[in-house]
Amino acid sequence: MIMKVLQFPLLKVTGSFVLGIIFAHYTRLPFLLTLICLLVGIAILSLLFFSSQKSYIQKPYFGSFTLMVSFLIGVFTLISNNQTLNSNHYLHQLSNSDKDYISEIVIKEKLKNTNNNDRYVAFVNRLNNKKSYGKVILNIRKDSILPTIEIGSQLKVIGSLYVNRKPNNPNQFDYGSYLENQQIYAQLYADAADVKISPIVDKGISYYASKLRNKIIHNLEKNHFNKTELSVVVALILGQQQDISQEVVRDYQYAGAVHVLSVSGLHVGFILLFITFLLKPFPNTKRASLVKLIIVILSLWAFGILAGLAPSVVRSVTMFSFVAVGMFLRRSINIYNTLAVSAFLILLFQPSFLFDIGFQLSYVALYFIVWLQPLLSSIWTPKYKVTSYLWDIITVSFAAQIGTFPMSIYYFHQFPGLFFVTNLVILPGMSIILALGVVVMVLAAFDFVWMPLLKSLEWSIWLLNKIIGWVASFEDFIFRDIPLNSYMMWSWYLIIFSVIIWIKKPTFQKLMVSLAAIITLQLFAFAAKYSSQKENEFIVFSKQKNTIITERHGDKVMLFSNDSILKNANDNLALKSYLVANFCKIEKKKPLSNVHYFKNKKILIIDSKAVYLEEEKPDVLLLTHSPKLNLERLFKSWKPQQVVVDGTNFKTYIRVWKATCRQQKIPFHDTAEKGFYRL
Repeated sequence: MIMKVLQFPLLKVTGSFVLGIIFAHYTRLPFLLTLICLLVGIAILSLLFFSSQKSYIQKPYFGSFTLMVSFLIGVFTLISNNQTLNSNHYLHQLSNSDKDYISEIVIKEKLKNTNNNDRYVAFVNRLNNKKSYGKVILNIRKDSILPTIEIGSQLKVIGSLYVNRKPNNPNQFDYGSYLENQQIYAQLYADAADVKISPIVDKGISYYASKLRNKIIHNLEKNHFNKTELSVVVALILGQQQDISQEVVRDYQYAGAVHVLSVSGLHVGFILLFITFLLKPFPNTKRASLVKLIIVILSLWAFGILAGLAPSVVRSVTMFSFVAVGMFLRRSINIYNTLAVSAFLILLFQPSFLFDIGFQLSYVALYFIVWLQPLLSSIWTPKYKVTSYLWDIITVSFAAQIGTFPMSIYYFHQFPGLFFVTNLVILPGMSIILALGVVVMVLAAFDFVWMPLLKSLEWSIWLLNKIIGWVASFEDFIFRDIPLNSYMMWSWYLIIFSVIIWIKKPTFQKLMVSLAAIITLQLFAFAAKYSSQKENEFIVFSKQKNTIITERHGDKVMLFSNDSILKNANDNLALKSYLVANFCKIEKKKPLSNVHYFKNKKILIIDSKAVYLEEEKPDVLLLTHSPKLNLERLFKSWKPQQVVVDGTNFKTYIRVWKATCRQQKIPFHDTAEKGFYRL
């Protein structure tokens, strides 16, 4: 089956194109070099095309060069979409000083708020009165005075601009790289008083889509739609997850139904079926079919724009647009080609989507549903329509989960064991909820709310949340903190593909490949464990209010901190990420002491009490909780090889200590600035 799939030309072209994007992502070639290579490749391909019309012999070369040019197009697409190549990009205008910047920006998207900040994606037009370019995340410290800012609003902001950093603590999620894949290279922080909203509004598609969403939500709120249920229905239909509580999101994650909250193929497929049903009275003539096709495609893209054009939305709308073309023009649609074309077109305009976790998971899930579900479905043929429908739900769920579980564990290190129960219970009702939701939203857009429909939708969402919460309550079926590195993830995929191919058509050679794949996974797991066993390290974590120190010997970790951290160590995200990634566990927990020894090095900790002995003479000096200390006087007695300060110290103290260390030529490490410190 794999060989048959690879025979489709579009899949080969798209595969080469994707490899080009990946190559460009990791090599960062110069723009001019890639442009020259692409032009040369196109010229050679054109010559081969014309010569292949006369000679049969050169046709294989034409196919090979087509794939090569596809590869070069992928390389060029990613590099040309790099906004930092623009000479006016704000990254080229930043200085090393800590001064505030005057920014003129336009709000493009509303993000989920944090406890301290209202957050937006914004586009920079001017920086310190100079023409500028590029996307940032705007963080406005919460203030009741400042109203919610509309999409398209033009702002003048005085605030601090911080370039994305590497993770502060070991093995943490690299949020900076995640933002850079979306062409966001910095975050802007400002107080509400330093934000001036211009009366001029940038009225683009995003502005009108946002106005329509806000109008719908306002009309539902005005008719007393329960807040919790409203946040879920807005995510389901409008693709906006900003107002969903963390508790609700956690329940959906634990139940294996978090995909329901993101507008994707499930939702867009329903919109296609719903619009098709409404257009049934139209005749089936060629002209009427063309009109119906235009209406369907416009409806799908209108829904996509309303839902915010997230990667999963764009992917689904693009793919189902091709499905609609096949349906209404009565042409057979090859689903593999449809997937390939949708991926190619999306990545051609937004190549950075390839590195979006949601984009990756959605395409992998779809591929396995198309490829594996028929095999699972053939295991049993139910006699009745109801059992057949439920069996299809189960097989689709298993196909998607089999395809995505290595990637899910690699990214999230957990797996919901009751995913099939969740899908079996909620998917049959999702069509009703989506139908109700679409009708209620459309009516609300025209300022009409019919209470029976509204209450039916509200009650349906309430019941959905209750079912999800009930499934999520079985925490013993949620497998957490599963260690998996990238080599092990690819080994899992090798096992999955080889075993499925062997099951489809068993041969001895395929069985050997499957066994070799299993051995490969075991070897990578053993190598990761062995590498972990050999390592010894002493780490000072970067935390604002607490001092956290770990000493690791192989897979055993000793934790030093205050009582609150020691009691709740299992819930500390920074510690969990470190433990899972390094295949280790906390063996002992101890309160902080003044002196530690690691590999013949003495580490002296001076806290707020500022108590130390002059004869200590440490190799590493760690300052915590802002001790009133004159380092210049202390250095007259002894000089450490390294001074480390963590996030518990006052910034004014840190600046003085840093200046003193610079004078004395002693290395200085501030965890708030440089991240964790490791010996």
